[in-house]
Amino acid sequence: MYELLGICLVLTALLAVNSLASLLFTAVWRLCERKLGDLSAHSRAEILFGMRILPPAVALILVSMLVLPAYIGYEPQATGEIVSTKLASLALVSAAGFIFACWRAYRSWIATRSLLRQWLRCSQRIDLPGISIPTFRIEHSFPIIAVVGSLNPRLFVAAQVLDALNKEELGAAIAHERGHLIARDNLKRSLLRGCRDLLPLIPFGRSFDRAWAQAAEAAADEHAARQNPERALNLASALVKIAKMIPVRERARIPLGAYLIGAEESQGVKARIRRLLDIASDGIDKRENQSLVQTFLGVSLIALAVFTIAAASNPTVLIGVHDVIERTVRLLC
Repeated sequence: MYELLGICLVLTALLAVNSLASLLFTAVWRLCERKLGDLSAHSRAEILFGMRILPPAVALILVSMLVLPAYIGYEPQATGEIVSTKLASLALVSAAGFIFACWRAYRSWIATRSLLRQWLRCSQRIDLPGISIPTFRIEHSFPIIAVVGSLNPRLFVAAQVLDALNKEELGAAIAHERGHLIARDNLKRSLLRGCRDLLPLIPFGRSFDRAWAQAAEAAADEHAARQNPERALNLASALVKIAKMIPVRERARIPLGAYLIGAEESQGVKARIRRLLDIASDGIDKRENQSLVQTFLGVSLIALAVFTIAAASNPTVLIGVHDVIERTVRLLC
């Protein structure tokens, strides 16, 4: 019973801390959403990504360094406490979220690997200026220009896209995809999905994911347009041409890929084109705080880990955490 009770308490604590932290960061984002508009798209994407992955990271740090040591150190082996139905139910929800996240990640990996094999069989290796990853020309009904894969990415470009875009437009589209590569957006998209799957019954994260996806696309557009205003116009022209080639009521079926046009509706493309036209005429006047954002997130996690380790070395703190555990067990009985 000692081991089973400990497992249930750890799983329940992970669920509770993750849920509360997710709720807190969602509220903070709602309050600061308008102020984020003063930052560049890249900075907004970094902030949203950090807000989304911090809750499970905080939960893992606190539970592994406080809850678990407090239980192991101060709970008697011959405990008379039992695992109640409520505690078991919460633990099962937490375990289900973890299993679901692992299952979705595995299925996505299998689907991506299968897609890559299928596309590579019917593709032709090509060289395009401005991109260093393996690039392939593919025959496809959808006007695909996409980076597929997180750790070993490849760029696929549909034949009709290569034929329709001129040199400048194709260069701008490649610069957009290079922006996704530099930001490691495919890997971030996988992590965001995993964070959302950890809370399968709680509607946290979907709004974060949508906001991050929009910011990531805008950041890739800005990366391409930042070089010169003419490239912004070329990218807008490429978006128009590719949008016209999309078959009616069809979307790109690409698992976790960064593609120029695909998942978003036509309204999203129109907004991106308007933004590119504004950049071409007025330039990019948003404040770029990418390094500051990344430093803040990294320092926050390190500070939390150091603080938690210091607290865990204090027996008084662990006794207090164990007292909270005892109260929780009695409350859920």
